[in-house]
Amino acid sequence: MSKTYVIPDIHGRHDLLCGGLAEITARSRGNGGVIITIGDYVDKGPQSKQVVDLLRSGVGEDFRLVALKGNHDALMIDALRDSLKMPTWLAKGGDSALASYGGDAADVPQSHIDWLDRLKLIHLDAHRLYVHAGVDPDLPLDRQDEHTLLWKRYAKGFPLGFGKYHVVHGHDNCPGGPLLYEGRTNLDTLAWRTGQLTIGVFDDDRPGGPVDLIVIRGAPAPR
Repeated sequence: MSKTYVIPDIHGRHDLLCGGLAEITARSRGNGGVIITIGDYVDKGPQSKQVVDLLRSGVGEDFRLVALKGNHDALMIDALRDSLKMPTWLAKGGDSALASYGGDAADVPQSHIDWLDRLKLIHLDAHRLYVHAGVDPDLPLDRQDEHTLLWKRYAKGFPLGFGKYHVVHGHDNCPGGPLLYEGRTNLDTLAWRTGQLTIGVFDDDRPGGPVDLIVIRGAPAPR
């Protein structure tokens, strides 16, 4: 039985990411699988640089990593390429990300900028569509707007997916989550602040939502 493990919004919580990868490895029992990270690696939490370093180095030879882009990753890229956008990024948690690199935009390696910029926006498998924020159910995939994929917030309680696909996303944080509906799963539990990272485990042969949840608990962010 092959599995896909989905890690939502990490936001600089290197500790939770390490704990999550270790638990995925333990539970896979040597069977490997696919690990999908659905964006927002940077900002807010204290170790954005370390998170990007870890993911760029890979998640182990037994796993295939699919890393998707989040809106905060896009904000960082835009700010580092256009100084006029720097205040917006810093106000949305970019100050913490910049501090992890040493405090100066010039300290951010070009390799990190390029890696973040090249990340995919959507990933599909036989049963599910993975995206950072969401999709417009009324438009075909080749007409989806990047702003929708990175910034969309579903109406409260919206239960539908995208055609035959169950949609797996984050972005719209729910500390008491995850939110599990017939057609979509929202895994974002505001991990950077709550200290609780929830990873969805999906059976590759079975449609629908997660068959299991891995919850990693760490220290909440200081108030």
